[in-house]
Amino acid sequence: MRPLAILFAAALVLAAQSKDGPQPRAVTPPAAPGQPPSDATVLFNGKDMTGWRTRDGGPGRCNVQNGEMSCPTGVGDILTETVFGDAQIHIEFAVPNMPNQKGQLKGNSGVYLHSCYELQILDGIDNPTYANGAIGALYGFSAPLVNAARPSEQWQAYDIVFRAPRCDAGGNLTAPGSATVMLNGVLVLDHVQIDKKGPGCQAKSICERGPLRLQDHSGFKDAPHTVMKFRNIWLRNLE
Repeated sequence: MRPLAILFAAALVLAAQSKDGPQPRAVTPPAAPGQPPSDATVLFNGKDMTGWRTRDGGPGRCNVQNGEMSCPTGVGDILTETVFGDAQIHIEFAVPNMPNQKGQLKGNSGVYLHSCYELQILDGIDNPTYANGAIGALYGFSAPLVNAARPSEQWQAYDIVFRAPRCDAGGNLTAPGSATVMLNGVLVLDHVQIDKKGPGCQAKSICERGPLRLQDHSGFKDAPHTVMKFRNIWLRNLE
């Protein structure tokens, strides 16, 4: 190809690109699985409970060691000081081995989006329960597509794309939100619609931005002693 023809072809490519808008901003991907990309907000620093509080506003009371947050029954729910709207969220967790328990009493916790919509945490191996209360469920909204649980005491991961409900100036819902969720790399929720408060919601309105909340199951009848572990918690703002 002649030099003039090359320049002309290159000009056509640039013109086509310019019609599509500006080039996307660069984001450095994670150095290792589970680690945050360069534009993420790290919610748990792996050293202490900075950035976490209890429901009454006190400091989070989970124990931190070796980059892990260990939350025994009785410490209460913990919430991030960071609030968000639309977000990509990553969180890793490990449920304890509880061979003498079954159903909702076996390794129960939850990840609440906006402190209002619960992604269920539960021992999912040989532990039948009601469908929209299983691990991978958006509690009260949708059962998971599949059971992608790992055995107790092994690290598992939720990767979430959350779109918040839209409201008008009067606080009326104009468009539902949605949650798409991967559990251990497997799609378990696909654009599940969110158009109301979920069970256990602590938000005044679904129109508000909100925190991430991790559930302590001690407030439930006959709840056994349970030690949940968490690590590698971060989010990317998608608003």
